[in-house]
Amino acid sequence: MNNLSTEIHSFYSLKDLSETVDEAIFQYKAMAEEYSEWVGSFLRGLESTHKDEEWFKKLSGMQKAPRKTESESKSKSKKKGQQASECWITFKDIMLSASEQGEAEMLFEALEEINGKIARLAKIKESIEDLKKAGIGKEVLYTVYIKDDIPEKIVVRQKQGSQLIEKFKFIADFCVSGSS
Repeated sequence: MNNLSTEIHSFYSLKDLSETVDEAIFQYKAMAEEYSEWVGSFLRGLESTHKDEEWFKKLSGMQKAPRKTESESKSKSKKKGQQASECWITFKDIMLSASEQGEAEMLFEALEEINGKIARLAKIKESIEDLKKAGIGKEVLYTVYIKDDIPEKIVVRQKQGSQLIEKFKFIADFCVSGSS
């Protein structure tokens, strides 16, 4: 819990921003690999005692199934309504479980969240590449709002002069009138 979940960060180039996103993708992929190994080991350890239980079959099937895309994960979790299984109880503002099923569910939920972040960061990376192609310029400061390790908003400011502002203004003021 030593990562900041919300921050504002300035970048002096899209390359710097892109490298930061690449690093986040790398870290999340490493974390996903570690958690996948943990889940596999955990489920193998439970197989002899829980293999006939419905929850175990369901979670084992989730591990073998191909990873869902971010939109599929979100739509499924919305349909599910974030319902907790019977092994969880609410204590004030936190959910508690003392079962192996609860631990397995928690591991799968974390993996789903991590894989969703990887997918989102990959889309952000594509957007940054498109910004590079747009050729905004070299004398630009990018102030980025980062929430839960995902860049969500970018303010683009010219370091000197108002050339960038004029470029955007021209695009915004451009209009075509039809002839009658």
